[in-house]
Formats: sequence, structure tokens, C-alpha cells
Amino acid sequence: MTRQYITQDGKPTFVIIPIDEWRAISATLEDRTDTAAVRAFLKAPSETFPDTLVAAILDGAHPIKVFREHRALTQAQLAAAIGTSSVYISQIERGERRAGRKLLLKLSKALGVGRDLLEAPQDCRG
Repeated sequence: MTRQYITQDGKPTFVIIPIDEWRAISATLEDRTDTAAVRAFLKAPSETFPDTLVAAILDGAHPIKVFREHRALTQAQLAAAIGTSSVYISQIERGERRAGRKLLLKLSKALGVGRDLLEAPQDCRG
């Protein structure tokens, strides 16, 4: 490995290496980070979701609707599970109303996903 040292006050402070060597080091570090993430997941696996579900949310569908349909629930079934009306669920999914913190928590439990995954931008229509 070719390297050049830059010193300040007589102490090595920086090292300059060829770009190809830096790219190799960077790729190795990235691979190790990815490997650590996979190992952590395998130790404590969590639920994963299909690409189509994520794509639907990214395309503007309301997350509550997407997760409800993923769980094969009707609006009426979800509403009954959390103690509200299917009309209210429909309004939330269409972006006409926003779910408050308490309702989001109930929806989160009923759908089995984190509350943060159910929050949609104000302009979300689905």
C-alpha cells in the first residue's frame, strides 16, 4: 500500500492513499456493515413486507389502507377491531381526515405494525 503522511506539530495527522486503495477499503467496510445488519436481523428477525406493499405506499396509497389490505381486513373489520366506524376508516384512507395519536396506536396494534409506519403525508390520497 502506497501512502503519504501529513504531520502537524511533528505528529502524523493525515494519510493520503491512492483512490483505488481507498475504494477497496470503503467497499470492505460497507460489506462488513451489511454483514453485521444481516446477522442482527437473523438473531432477532422481524416481519418483512413485500415490495408491492412498499411500492403502493411510495406511489401515494394511504399506509393504513395498504396494511389493512395486506392483512386481508375490510374497513368494517378494522373499524370493529378498534372501536370506530368504517366510514371514519374510509375517510382516513382517502385522506379526508387524519387519525389522532390514540387512534393511530389502536390501528397500529390491530394491524400489527409500528405507529410510525401508518402515518401518511397530509396530501396522501389512496
